[in-house]
Amino acid sequence: MALSSGTVDDAERSLGGRPVPLRVAIVNWRDPWQRAAGGAELYAWRMGEQLRDRGAAVTFVTSREPGQARHEVRDGIRIVRMGGVYSRYPLVLAWLLRHRSAFDVAIDCMNGIPFLSPLALAARTKIILLVHHVHDAQFSVYFGRFLAAVGRTIEGPVAKVVYRGRPTVAVSASTARELRGRLGWRGPIYIVPNGAPTPVPRPRGYAAGSPAIVCVGRLVAHKRVHEVVAAVGRLRADHPGVHLHVVGRGEEHERLAARVRALGLDEHVTLHGYLSERAKDDLLTGADLHISASRHEGWGLSVIEAAAHGLPTVAYDVNGLRDAVRDGETGWLAAPDEDLADTVRRALKELEARGPGIRAACRAWASGFTWEASGERLHRLIRDDLDAF
Repeated sequence: MALSSGTVDDAERSLGGRPVPLRVAIVNWRDPWQRAAGGAELYAWRMGEQLRDRGAAVTFVTSREPGQARHEVRDGIRIVRMGGVYSRYPLVLAWLLRHRSAFDVAIDCMNGIPFLSPLALAARTKIILLVHHVHDAQFSVYFGRFLAAVGRTIEGPVAKVVYRGRPTVAVSASTARELRGRLGWRGPIYIVPNGAPTPVPRPRGYAAGSPAIVCVGRLVAHKRVHEVVAAVGRLRADHPGVHLHVVGRGEEHERLAARVRALGLDEHVTLHGYLSERAKDDLLTGADLHISASRHEGWGLSVIEAAAHGLPTVAYDVNGLRDAVRDGETGWLAAPDEDLADTVRRALKELEARGPGIRAACRAWASGFTWEASGERLHRLIRDDLDAF
């Protein structure tokens, strides 16, 4: 079944005169229901939903946690799971090779390590590489010198050769610049941002002296949630009623809990772990400020989700987060060497003086990002209709 004119257009595909759905594989290292899932998994799944809604037959190829089904259909999307932390890459590549002619399009998500799908899929398959951020130095946070060097080599020189000339999707302008500057990427790059929820705004006022602060994200080393906990400890002197709500789960949970106890912050910090979307929304709605201490982000999905609730963010002025936060309007950016507590103090003073205007600006900013618009951009890219870019 050949694709006409070398493009992927579901309106042009037919079998015996009948239209045939576009067959799309989304290859991602996790699915949204795994314990370590985060924004990258939500993004990949939302893009799958958007392509499904536009008539595509979507297969989500990913790793498998103990207890998860190997095959499942969820919300009209077929899920295929295999392999663990390291084995998922060779197993998924072998699976793609066995099904090399089964897809018209593959969205290959590179979360540091790509799946190298061009080595397995048929030459006529359109392959789009999806990158949230360049990991590079981040490999050294999790691995020793040798493995970190291997990771940087695969993400850089190896990926640049394997995906040469193929379209790449970046989630932010920062990521696009990193691809060009740090990895020497030469192929076409298109920006398809994250979406945001559309919650119903509720009236809220800032309680001076007793601010409620939220930190949302996976509890992993590079998110640096321990810095947020330490900042809250320093804030107690002038904000005795301050309370930090940490939402998320991950390998750093026990270490964070120990740090909270060591700093005597049991009455000021709550580690909620995983929360349902409704419970998380309720928490964001009632908070005064959102904080991210991460030094490595492609965008910062939690930032735009908080903004949708009228909640500004304090974050470091680093790639990705500087795209998601409009400094002085929808949040405040701290210099990498700045004390995070000082930036929070400045933010709280401004919230006390002009809170309603800041919250309105947050909601207006977030309203410009929807999963529908991002899905349409990706669909246009698949069809080689680049007017949206």
